[in-house]
Order: sequence, then C-alpha cells, then structure tokens
Amino acid sequence: MADLFQDKAEGWDTRPIPAQISEGVSQAILTHTPLNADMTIMDFGAGTGLVCSKVAPTVKRVIAVDISEAMLAQLAEKSKQQPELEGKVEVVCQDITHTPLNQEVELIVSAMAMHHVEDTQALFHTFAAHLSQGGRLALADLDKEDGDFHPPGVEGVFHAGFKRSSLQTIAEAAGFSEVSFVTAAEVNKEGKPYPIFLMSAVKA
Repeated sequence: MADLFQDKAEGWDTRPIPAQISEGVSQAILTHTPLNADMTIMDFGAGTGLVCSKVAPTVKRVIAVDISEAMLAQLAEKSKQQPELEGKVEVVCQDITHTPLNQEVELIVSAMAMHHVEDTQALFHTFAAHLSQGGRLALADLDKEDGDFHPPGVEGVFHAGFKRSSLQTIAEAAGFSEVSFVTAAEVNKEGKPYPIFLMSAVKA
C-alpha cells in the first residue's frame, strides 16, 4: 500500500490547518473525556502525534496506530525528544481494520482519520473490538461538507465529512451508547468555514 503522506510528513507539524485542528481537538478531548494516569489508549490515525503529544502526558500509555510509516517516523522522533512522551508512546504501522491489534484499550481517540476509511460501519465494529467493556471513543472529523475541503481528486479521501446523526446511528449499531457531539474547532479555507466535531461514545 502506497504511503499517501510520504511527501507531507516532514513538514506536517508546521502546516497551520493541521495545527489548528489538533489544538482544538486536543483541548476538546481533555475537556470532555475522562482520562487518568492508569489508562492505555489508542490514537487511531495518529500521524505525527499532534493530538497524541497533548493527551499522552495524562495517561499511562498510547498505542499510536497509522498506516503511514513516514508520519509515524516523525512521531517516533518526537517521542525521543520530548521527556513527557518518552516511554509512553508505542508506534504501530498497521491497518487495524484488516489486522487487529492483539489487545484491548480503554479509550480510542482519533483526529481527521475517519474520512480516510471507506467502510465507516466496519470501522466502528473494529473500534468496538479493540475496546474493553465500558471503553470510550473520542473521535474528531469534519462535519458534512460539499467536498471542497480537500483538493479535487485527492487520493485516499472517501468521505466529505460526516453528518452527526448518521454517525450516531452507525455507532449505536456497533454497540455504542451515550453518543454525544461538540464542535472542537472550526477552520477557514479560502474564506469558507469548516467545523470539526468531537464525537464521544461508550461501549455498551
């Protein structure tokens, strides 16, 4: 599988829109998600760790999952350089929708990764399979938009955001309850606003 972020990874953290989104999402997770120092969590689509680096200091361990080796290499280097991350972050380059991890976690966080997965229903069942009973989701992505957030024809984008009510239906069908949404951030591209939601849910 081609690494679609191979050429973007090195300068990713300096891009203003990913930085703005990750800051808003991180703060929303820290505000709306119960976290503690004994937790093991998964960051799905962790990328360079923009969200992971903010959440990791509050938990015991983060399994940072992504299918981009280039993005995870940036996170691995960051983990060596930042004392609050050292020894806490494990990077795993793996498509968990096809090859699940061999363990459960208490929380799955994600920022702007779901629109890169074609089968959303299957993804939520994958999330459920990786969560312990009572485990939680904290997932951020674009609200439904008209398809111009990404450049035309960009590879690996399967959804132009998500309608919140539709995502709630999918989550509940996969065994989640207490589904709720907040707006975590809003970015502007060429004068047009794009809201980013944080969806919270509990494995029933």
